[in-house]
Amino acid sequence: MILGSYNNKLCLCDWQNEKRRLQIDTRIRKGLRASYVESGSDVLTQAITQLEEYFHNKRTTFDIPLLFVGTDFQQAVWRELLHIPYGQTYSYAALSQRMNHPEAIRAIAAANGANAISVFVPCHRVIGSNQRLIGYAGGLPAKQFLLDLESPTNRLFRP
Repeated sequence: MILGSYNNKLCLCDWQNEKRRLQIDTRIRKGLRASYVESGSDVLTQAITQLEEYFHNKRTTFDIPLLFVGTDFQQAVWRELLHIPYGQTYSYAALSQRMNHPEAIRAIAAANGANAISVFVPCHRVIGSNQRLIGYAGGLPAKQFLLDLESPTNRLFRP
């Protein structure tokens, strides 16, 4: 995974092999009027710690300050994703209903796919109406891994 921060807020947590890597990176650089510089920050250290805890079944929620870089509609979708509870999934249709845009399923799916802050903004929790896995930046095996990790039968502790 690749992490990025700006003004001590997490703006990037994405898969390095993401096929839209250039598109996402361009959107972030232009939106922030900044370029990437390899360095550390407090928020990156916290993000790494929280990711390690999550992957070891010791964390079900995150409290990292986030910075969304995208259109107002994309940001609204990403904020809505934050309300999908750990261990649960929503369909794109259910997400569009929750957002009071039942006709915007494709636009919501596109915004979901443009999420640059994977795991922290749980786009992996959105699946097809037929309960099948549909698209994920890290690939469907990574999506399945994350959903399995969050499965109640896999938890080493109860939140």
